[in-house]
Amino acid sequence: MNAPTNDQLPVVVIGAGPVGLAAAAHLVERGLEPLVLEAGPSAGTAVRDWAHVRLFSAWAEVTDPAAEKLLAPTGWTHPDGAAYPTGGDWAERYLQPLADVLGHKVRYGATVTGVARAGRDRIVDADRDEQPFTVHLRSADGREERIGARAVIDASGTWGAPGPMGADGLPALGEKSASERVTYRVPDLRDPAARARYAGRRTAVVGSGASAFTALAQLAELAQERPGTHTTWILRRGIGANTFGGGEADRLPARGALGLRAKAAVEAGHASAVTGFRTQAVERDGDRLVLVAEDGRRLDPVDEVVVLTGFRPDLSFLSEVRLGLDERLQAPTALAPLIDPNVHSCGTVHPHGVNELSHPEKGIYLVGMKSYGRAPTFLAMTGYEQVRSITAAIAGDREAAERVELTLPETGVCGGAGLYDDPDAAQGTEGGGCCAAPATLQIGVGAPPAGGC
Repeated sequence: MNAPTNDQLPVVVIGAGPVGLAAAAHLVERGLEPLVLEAGPSAGTAVRDWAHVRLFSAWAEVTDPAAEKLLAPTGWTHPDGAAYPTGGDWAERYLQPLADVLGHKVRYGATVTGVARAGRDRIVDADRDEQPFTVHLRSADGREERIGARAVIDASGTWGAPGPMGADGLPALGEKSASERVTYRVPDLRDPAARARYAGRRTAVVGSGASAFTALAQLAELAQERPGTHTTWILRRGIGANTFGGGEADRLPARGALGLRAKAAVEAGHASAVTGFRTQAVERDGDRLVLVAEDGRRLDPVDEVVVLTGFRPDLSFLSEVRLGLDERLQAPTALAPLIDPNVHSCGTVHPHGVNELSHPEKGIYLVGMKSYGRAPTFLAMTGYEQVRSITAAIAGDREAAERVELTLPETGVCGGAGLYDDPDAAQGTEGGGCCAAPATLQIGVGAPPAGGC
């Protein structure tokens, strides 16, 4: 039997999140065969991890046009475009129905362990571009498999690779051995087990962005109910005029509201800020932990540590393909200057497509949050435009691939609360969507205040 030609092979999409599923919808619209490989048991597995958090973006900004067309014949009804979904809403009311429509084109429990050119490691040049890709994966039962692909779209995101506590970007000494008392996500304090873990105890929160603000605000509310609950807020830099955002004058009202809640937590004494603290080590003090800075400072013992220092892309399974990545952001080289958080917020990142997302290895693309590397300025709408352009290029429609079909809000104003499941807080904010991610993924998670939403 003859082996299938490149054109007969599917386009493999890694990840069944918002951008990965949008890529599949665009491929179907183009008459191409997608195969979506999702490591988790359902669509939007990562999104479901923050199901309790409300997005800054309204429904109108977090659904993809091609996906909507695919869903329409099923009787799917678009949620109120002006309402703000939680992560759970997004997964249940949009992502899972979209995956269900795609049917066998989505495989769950499929973890990609490697991507390469068939019969070519990254050193070999001969006939490289003519070879299909080979995607290595491991199924939920441990079985290994190889799949041929004409192109690969990696939409696996960054959620699985949170930044460590160590100030040098590596885990602090003792951080890994203290893992039972360290978390890298904002706790869901509505959960009784989580409340019991933090109530009446001392917690260190490491980070200076919206994730940290969310944690400070929620722990402050818990402190009002349970005496003895206290937070030590650890910042690598000092507190200045922009530490808490712009407050009521913030161009991003949701961010401003969240910053004001964090500021109130400090002013009320529920949280104590420690500035210029660059963590070098985590030491044991009985059942508690002591954080030690590079300058030798030692903090009072704490019971728990919440580390919110950003996310980064997992590039380990792409080691045999030739990527062109910026040395700082780990984003595609041509894209990096457009998304640099030292310069841009999500409202100032221009729409972009296949030209900015191409690599020396033809036919492989990083999209969505993963394409932004360590930059936190990502928009769901931007991701949808990315995959529209890329799928057009794969289909051979270069004119459509290079055409910009997205107009972003000029102000970059984020509507919606970005807070825990609080629909009332989403009312009365200015219109215009921004970063389609929860408060726990916004400017923070360790990013400079100017970067992200």
